[in-house]
Amino acid sequence: MVGTDRGIRTVEDVMALLDGLFAPGADRWTEGGAEWWDGFYADRGRPVPFFVPKPDENLVSYAERGLLPDGGRALDLGCGPGRNTLHLASLGYRADGVDLSANAIRWAGERAEESGTEGVRFTCGDAFAAGTVEGPYDLVYDSGCLHHLPPHRRVGYLALLDRVLAPGGVFALTAFAAGEGGMGSERPDADFYRAGALDGGLAYTDDDLRTLFADLEPLEVRRMRDEPEDSPHFGRSFLWTALFRRP
Repeated sequence: MVGTDRGIRTVEDVMALLDGLFAPGADRWTEGGAEWWDGFYADRGRPVPFFVPKPDENLVSYAERGLLPDGGRALDLGCGPGRNTLHLASLGYRADGVDLSANAIRWAGERAEESGTEGVRFTCGDAFAAGTVEGPYDLVYDSGCLHHLPPHRRVGYLALLDRVLAPGGVFALTAFAAGEGGMGSERPDADFYRAGALDGGLAYTDDDLRTLFADLEPLEVRRMRDEPEDSPHFGRSFLWTALFRRP
């Protein structure tokens, strides 16, 4: 008799099943995607906009306007080479950066050492796996992680925020913006499973972000401002920036 393979018993079983609907090599969101990201960060001289050692303009703006918590712990999800993690540490946070790529984490550590930045810690691993990050955090920041997650993995993203974001804490992110001048795919969620790929990332609207994070209080949702090459800050208008507070 042929086995029926009825092994779905937990939410993680469902997540794994849905992950498997994507083509081999499409994974950019679990530890299985680490090798792809290592290749992405291997050549530091590539003209990738966010390889620059500059913090996001919106993150700088939040701090200048007093919208961020006054010190405490901060988590930078998908930190890459650590540009925003280092900025958070410079603001006085005990800042943790986490990324799937060992190459990115190595680069981030070198930047911290070169700049003499203290109060920062980098971890290579899956932020959504149990035990990788431990809250509570007063601030959680995501610059470009959410839009690389398939729709079903938003469940784990929200669960992570619920687990590690302190009451009264602040959550902020940047994500591909839908609409004119935006970036990322605007196809319906179901299409990604039919295609078996994410088309480079998912685009979000203002309403999408407000709905996804409906349990949080929205403080600001806007397009990121374009920053010139000689600016000390990073900014590209094809991204949304969003700031929320946990009640």
